[in-house]
Amino acid sequence: MMYKASHRFARIAPRKARLVADLIRGMRIDIAMNELDFSKKRAAWYLKAVLKSAIANAEEKDVDVSTLVVSESRVDEGPTIKRFQPKDRGRAHPIRKRTSHLHIVLEERG
Repeated sequence: MMYKASHRFARIAPRKARLVADLIRGMRIDIAMNELDFSKKRAAWYLKAVLKSAIANAEEKDVDVSTLVVSESRVDEGPTIKRFQPKDRGRAHPIRKRTSHLHIVLEERG
């Protein structure tokens, strides 16, 4: 059985979030939580919240949490918020504030 959770429109660039998502893929959830706790990356905070949500979804179905493994952790690109930074002599430089869709899927493994 698969248990899913996601956070859409997270205000972090997908390139930065993928570094942390790749880190926890395939791990047991207790080890994955430990990795996210001690990671210095900002994306770890977002992915930890999604992982907690996926665990809660599994607990709703009365699953033994100790058998869960992160089978899929992926980061998709969300919409880009476009802004402009004023510069000298009346110029403006574009700023792209990128967003991400974070997805985690848990599976039971014995």
